[in-house]
Amino acid sequence: MEETISINDIFKTLKKRWKLIMLLTLIAVLISGTISYFLLTPVYESSTQILVNQKKSENQLDSNQIQSNIDMINTYSVIIKSPAILEKVIDELDLKLSVEQLSGKITINSQENSQVFSLTVQDSNPTQAVEIANTVSSTFQKEIKDIMNVDNVSILAKAEIKENPTPVKPSPLLNIAIAVVVGLMAGIGLAFLLEYMDNTIRDEKDIETLLDLPLLGSIQKISQHK
Repeated sequence: MEETISINDIFKTLKKRWKLIMLLTLIAVLISGTISYFLLTPVYESSTQILVNQKKSENQLDSNQIQSNIDMINTYSVIIKSPAILEKVIDELDLKLSVEQLSGKITINSQENSQVFSLTVQDSNPTQAVEIANTVSSTFQKEIKDIMNVDNVSILAKAEIKENPTPVKPSPLLNIAIAVVVGLMAGIGLAFLLEYMDNTIRDEKDIETLLDLPLLGSIQKISQHK
């Protein structure tokens, strides 16, 4: 016997189990909000901008030199996160981090055909994020002269501490919105699962559906009067 579910049956199920759906959604929101606001450590971000451009006395621009500088950014991205730079940063700031841990806090972003790239640092301490970003940039600018025998790095913009720094993650509102969607999906899924597993016969229609036989009659319940 095939069972078909109509749109009306779906709405009936949702109406019947709406309290369960709302309860699971509320639980998901409470869990997400608690984790986002009280358990997850806020992470702050700070960035510097670095220009790769060969310093020359004349004002004439060399297109080949510009393209060479652009191509060098990929190499510089590797050098910045290497022990040759980061070990000096760790010593200067007296950080309790390994080179691998500090490297994991640093992200290098560059735009196509641009001689400028950004160095971004994420840390749970906004002041330390600024200090690391500026120290890595200045150390790289100083050390690259000996490492590559070039003098083509300038710091365009230093990282600065904001008056009221805002963490970049976690994002409580986004997490709560996701929790609402997940809670609704879980609640609706559980509602239909419970409805599918419920074999209780409630009326004549359920008997006809279950037995696939026409209903010939019914016996009414007669209350006894003393």
